[in-house]
Amino acid sequence: MSLDFDSVTWQRKLHGALIPAVPVPFDADGRMHRAAQDAYVRYMAEQPVAGVAVWAHTGRGLVLGPDQRREVLRCWRAGFPRDRCIVAGAGANVQRESDPQAYVDAALRAAQEAVELGADALLLHPPTLFRGYPDKDEQIVRYHERLASLNAPLILFYLYEAAGGILYTPAVLAQLLALPQVIGIKMATLDSVMTFQDVSRQIEKEHPEKILITGEDRFLGYSLMHGARAALIGMGAACCRLQADLIRAFFSHRARKFLELSRKVDLLAEHTFIAPMEGYIRRMLWVLVHLGVIPVEAAHDPWGPELPETEFIALRTLLHEIGEVGEVGRGAGELRGGGASG
Repeated sequence: MSLDFDSVTWQRKLHGALIPAVPVPFDADGRMHRAAQDAYVRYMAEQPVAGVAVWAHTGRGLVLGPDQRREVLRCWRAGFPRDRCIVAGAGANVQRESDPQAYVDAALRAAQEAVELGADALLLHPPTLFRGYPDKDEQIVRYHERLASLNAPLILFYLYEAAGGILYTPAVLAQLLALPQVIGIKMATLDSVMTFQDVSRQIEKEHPEKILITGEDRFLGYSLMHGARAALIGMGAACCRLQADLIRAFFSHRARKFLELSRKVDLLAEHTFIAPMEGYIRRMLWVLVHLGVIPVEAAHDPWGPELPETEFIALRTLLHEIGEVGEVGRGAGELRGGGASG
């Protein structure tokens, strides 16, 4: 796909699409498990997805080292079908860059590198450095204008403050959505349905040419009913067909099927996107273990919290309940030496 930031073209490309935000399989020593990574790329290439998102929060994009980032994107670009898009997260780590200029420069470097390595679009991490600034709104707009200067397709990322993001006022959103390089916005408000509703209405009224992309794992079905036209979600890291079928059922107006699949998808979300919320990345890796995609020794998240083995077992039971795995299969039972620490 070319770096075309015509938002109408992207609306056609992404309408009804599922784009998983993919995690990185690590071993217990914090090293990327390359065999598992390659197996995961092969698995995802066979799924009904329009693309993948790397370097997003699910893929620990803001904490990966430069060499790790490059290896991840190269793996996906080499092994993933060329007719599907790769979205790369672009941003800076506020723990590493506290100076505003250095922060913006780091985000620009990451964005430029992503484009050079073959990313088709950029997902802009919220610039949390500016959260407490008196001129926060002006800083947010300038930050996005700098990234827009790369002339690559941009997806805004509205992550509500309670979930670790930064508040975008309607006035700020209006300025950001007016940037021609912006093709849409991913909403991940987690527990603020009202914020999602308000932004959805603003886009419908002021910028219908931009695509509203849901990142709402905990209310995926409802977010489609309230204006989302595509999904870029961490839950999509596994059980892709289930979620793609849900999206197709909605857009083909098959209400009974939509409700049936919504129940299953909601159950998956209610077992993975739970407190401690940062544990969702390891839980999705555990789902991949139960599906037989990666080995249990590759299901570590070096930056995540410790999780009890009971959650690993509960996920296996849930996957059987919703029809994703048989009664007995790979990944069942104990972690078998894989450990339960994050």
